[in-house]
Amino acid sequence: MAMKHIPVLLDSVLEALGDISGLTVVDCTFGAGGYSRAFLKAGANVIAFDRDPNVLSDVEAMKAEFGDRFSFVPKTFSHVSELESPVDAIVFDLGISSMQIDIASRGFSFRADAPLDMRMSVEGMTAAQFIEKSTVAELTEVLRQYGDVKKAGVLAKAIKEALPQTTFALRDLIYNPHDVAPVFQALRIAVNDEMGELERALGAVPELLKCGGKCVCVTFHSLEDRIVKNTFRKWTTPLGDPRMPVLEPAQFELLRTQLPTDVELENNSRARSAHMRGVIKLRG
Repeated sequence: MAMKHIPVLLDSVLEALGDISGLTVVDCTFGAGGYSRAFLKAGANVIAFDRDPNVLSDVEAMKAEFGDRFSFVPKTFSHVSELESPVDAIVFDLGISSMQIDIASRGFSFRADAPLDMRMSVEGMTAAQFIEKSTVAELTEVLRQYGDVKKAGVLAKAIKEALPQTTFALRDLIYNPHDVAPVFQALRIAVNDEMGELERALGAVPELLKCGGKCVCVTFHSLEDRIVKNTFRKWTTPLGDPRMPVLEPAQFELLRTQLPTDVELENNSRARSAHMRGVIKLRG
């Protein structure tokens, strides 16, 4: 049974952004549209990005309801760098959407048997093809870096020898039940170049934000959170090191980090590992 989509840390994001009426907000991860709808209801103009063609029905409904205040770019969010005009806020709700997990045929979940796909854009190399193309050493690094999988080399060798074509075939190769979710996560991140996408998108933020503009990120695992935290640290402290003496004023200032409340955790299990981090652009 599909879970109802509940945007994670939405109230905290809205509080961090403040009054956005009449401002332009970029929603880099449209998904089921929860963030975009909230921004539009708060009076903002929204530019949304998403690589997944399955969101288009929600996009059309949003356009019908909000008209010219909502526009959509059907690309990966690293293409935010192509926007021609400065904006007031840029928001990332990272990771996989519940919508993608709920469609078993997409191959993201190990709870239903389906082709081993995992492509967010439904284009390019599937997870099964990625395994076939990769060497054991490359698979080992993917499992270790993106899933923190124990005995990654042994498991990578077994996966490479078996060349699983379905989610259950892959699941059944993983002898330690605790490694199942991390293995699926690692392959999904690699297939979709999620960390590369995040680094490229964040690289465009300083030039794209107006002075007084904010960038807010909601992360769901330590890899993406580390990228966001380290990037924000570089923007807000000299040479990225808070111990260094201040030689010139920082371009950005950190906003408060926010974790889910107990009430949100009770109502939304997906919020369990979420962190919200943000910065405001002061100058430049």
